[in-house]
Amino acid sequence: FGCGAHGTAIGFLMEYGAKSFPDAVEELARDAGLDVPREERPGERERRAEVADLTDHLLDAAHFYRAALKDSPRAIAYLKRRGLTGEIAARFGLGYAPDAWQSLLRVFANYEDPMLESAGLVIQGEGDKRYDRFRDRIMFPIHDHRGHVIGFGGRVLDSGEPKYLNSPETPVFSKGRELYGLYHARNAIRDAGKVVVVEGYMDVVALAQHGVEYAVATLGTATTPMHVQKLFRQTDTVVYCFDGDAAGRRAAWRALENTLAMLADGKNAQFLFLPDGEDPDDFVRKRGRAAFEAALAAATPLSEFLLD
Repeated sequence: FGCGAHGTAIGFLMEYGAKSFPDAVEELARDAGLDVPREERPGERERRAEVADLTDHLLDAAHFYRAALKDSPRAIAYLKRRGLTGEIAARFGLGYAPDAWQSLLRVFANYEDPMLESAGLVIQGEGDKRYDRFRDRIMFPIHDHRGHVIGFGGRVLDSGEPKYLNSPETPVFSKGRELYGLYHARNAIRDAGKVVVVEGYMDVVALAQHGVEYAVATLGTATTPMHVQKLFRQTDTVVYCFDGDAAGRRAAWRALENTLAMLADGKNAQFLFLPDGEDPDDFVRKRGRAAFEAALAAATPLSEFLLD
């Protein structure tokens, strides 16, 4: 009443939950026990069934990786060294992919199922030999806006390349559209009135561990217009957080280029450059939440970065 907002239940969900119109209708219908009538295009029913199968397989894999983490003292020790608690690991559903070629055989009796390759969980190698895509990595499940697991990011425990390995593009997962941690951060973003965009999964989890729960990460790619559009649906202020080195400046410039076209009255973007060699994970562990939020408050406005 105080702000004079008005409208329907659909409009409320679109504003408060940053949902699209179809998603708001689907959620209200589901809560009311109704089916949304559809005019289905040819193949649409089959595609929905495929998406449901893929997300079921990915969820089964996520459960397996979570259970495997509990049985790996080495992986647990790594997370503890990074300053993470069991509570935060559970909140983000962190797991561990065992160091074996076909550990997912324990989950999927039919390891030859084509759906496993479609989901990005296994790779078809030479001579039709199959093996797990993720091996000996900390696993970060990636969720869509409904909370469905749609992919994974895997981080090596020791030195190795690539440091982060992502799921490939699949019918349910596209790096240019999704942001890690957005599903978990929605309420905190609304409460804080801003979102912080970082580059690594571990940065998101470490910031949440220290009370900065409104951070998300791009998935090993530059910030895209689709990312920006999705973020501005959530909040009016986006703060890009990069390393202060040359690579960080280049990444910031790409983010600026893709943000400019999405800017409108009331929307603004800012840039925070951390000291050379420090990522948000390092910064918040060394200096704490108050210092990180003070740095955020002094972030460079987009216009100033552009003119500089």
